Amino acid sequence: MTDQLAELRTDTAIAPLPDANKVYNVGVYGATGYSGQVLMSLLKKHPNTRIVFATSESSKESIDGLELVPVAEAPLASADVVFLALPHGVAGQVAAQAVEQGVHVIDLSADLRLDTPELYKQVYKHDHPAPHLLPAPFGLPEFNRHKLYNAQYIANPGCHVTTVLLALYPLAKNGALTADPIIADTKTGISGAGKALKLESMFAEVYGDVRPYNAGRQHRHVPEIEQELHKLQTDVGQLIFVPHIVPVDVGLLATVYAHVKPGWDKQRIQQAFEAAYADEPLVTLLPQGKAAQMKQAVHKNNAIVAVTEMVGNTVIITSALDNLRKGAASQALQNFNAMMGLPETTGLL
Repeated sequence: MTDQLAELRTDTAIAPLPDANKVYNVGVYGATGYSGQVLMSLLKKHPNTRIVFATSESSKESIDGLELVPVAEAPLASADVVFLALPHGVAGQVAAQAVEQGVHVIDLSADLRLDTPELYKQVYKHDHPAPHLLPAPFGLPEFNRHKLYNAQYIANPGCHVTTVLLALYPLAKNGALTADPIIADTKTGISGAGKALKLESMFAEVYGDVRPYNAGRQHRHVPEIEQELHKLQTDVGQLIFVPHIVPVDVGLLATVYAHVKPGWDKQRIQQAFEAAYADEPLVTLLPQGKAAQMKQAVHKNNAIVAVTEMVGNTVIITSALDNLRKGAASQALQNFNAMMGLPETTGLL
């Protein structure tokens, strides 16, 4: 972890040294959604955070004596850092207000994940709420932590994006991928659809079924995954993405099929994954030939990755995580730790 902290400070030599004992006042927007609930439980146990407010538009109840308030009534100035578990379009507005007041932001929505307002409008079909904040540091610490230390705001990637990128990162980092299409097949629990009441999310509709949706290049996370892959290797192929809903509450499993360039056999690929993840405390790499399983990751804060098989020049990688944790709330806390120069596992292991 000492090496990670040194890496964090590579581009920020004039930044102040972090205070490992400092307690930060934090606010949580969207505290009663699924990700918000997990985030609240993690923050309450974190030695460097004190929750000073939490918001909800749907509940007037309190959480452990903390009264929930609407977004418009949140005392933003009382916080050092805010976590935004809000819908896209709304989160960007709050992020802009927070940044203007000097408050740090970890945004769990999609508003800061894409690098340009033009791409955002193309994907989300409305103008960006705070285009001056783009591009934002992309909060996947395993390959971007040097941009996170002392950042004013961070875009926290979601579960599908995190799982697929962790599967492909060691290959793209080494320029090993061909220009052929990459296929990512994901299975996710129904909590990924959010807490709003919808017919397709009801128990009777989900139980006993596996349902693909937005297959091909329709899903809004395709441009986000490709954007980050192209930063690692410019000549990668298009992503074909097929997410599925499965009848479990939490968890996500990705099976990724990618073609590799000549000279990349199974042994060399495994070595690249070992080099990439050997010192990553929140990524567990399985032995070559094993397959990641959803049950290995649920209710935990780490991701599971495995080089599972190779057929010709096609490598099959499996990757699993808890969609509400490493796919949302615990990743947000990992980003907070990186932002403040704390050990990234603080409050997570």
